[in-house]
Amino acid sequence: MQYKYFDQRTRANLILTIGNSELERLSQSAKDHSFLTMIWNRGQKEIVEVDGQDINLEEHQILCLMSSQHFVVPKNGNLVIWQFNRDFYCIVDHDQEVSCAGLLFYGDTLPIISIPSIEQRKFSLLLQVFYDEFQERDHLQEEMLRMLLKRLIVKITRLYKSQNKKGEYSLEEHDLVRNFNVLVEKHFRQLHQIQDYAELLNRSSKTLSNIFSKLSDKTPLQIIHNRLFIEAKRMLIYTDQSTKEIANSIGFNDSAHFNRFFKQLAQVPPQQFRKNYIKS
Repeated sequence: MQYKYFDQRTRANLILTIGNSELERLSQSAKDHSFLTMIWNRGQKEIVEVDGQDINLEEHQILCLMSSQHFVVPKNGNLVIWQFNRDFYCIVDHDQEVSCAGLLFYGDTLPIISIPSIEQRKFSLLLQVFYDEFQERDHLQEEMLRMLLKRLIVKITRLYKSQNKKGEYSLEEHDLVRNFNVLVEKHFRQLHQIQDYAELLNRSSKTLSNIFSKLSDKTPLQIIHNRLFIEAKRMLIYTDQSTKEIANSIGFNDSAHFNRFFKQLAQVPPQQFRKNYIKS
């Protein structure tokens, strides 16, 4: 079953998809680049394809996806999928409310959050309230649905933080990492150097590197390069643009430089990567 809220005037859009009947259609339309997505697997292990890669989603795990990520869900899965656009709720503009920017979304990893048994009933009850509110048709419906969505995001964010602790760190350091991730998502096509982001954050490159060594498995430069690499792979898989066009699109003025960069990370040149994907 699928529930939808859409405001013609503001273009605010929230979609809740539940069960098997709608999943085939959702898979076919999953390249819509306007929605942030949260997928809750309530059944046995499923495989969700994200940007051409198979992701194992265990029972009672939640996967969070960016609007730029292509995904395909299994047609017979016991999944619950929330999708919302920026007009319905912008997590960057309202980061103080949910504190998920740079973690669930706009981060450097693919977040998978496990729902412990003690929390599963709470998530099910929250889902039931979503059901009920989608049945309403008054002027308060949008705000009520937005409040429920914020509650859901906060609950997932708390679980993510509890499951991804990496030693002692201050709130300021934690927020700096989150803000760095958000800035990379915004500017990766134009800005490729650590210094660029250090200036935007009013910090030194050395300070950034020291904080990331405490809180992340990757350096700031690795995060920038990984974001460029992911975008290059998406464009090779889902578009017919030439490698030169792709290089220009993500800020490489020299296609030879882009080819070397891509081969270093993928172990094959861009054109060979595309051929290998088509064959597979």
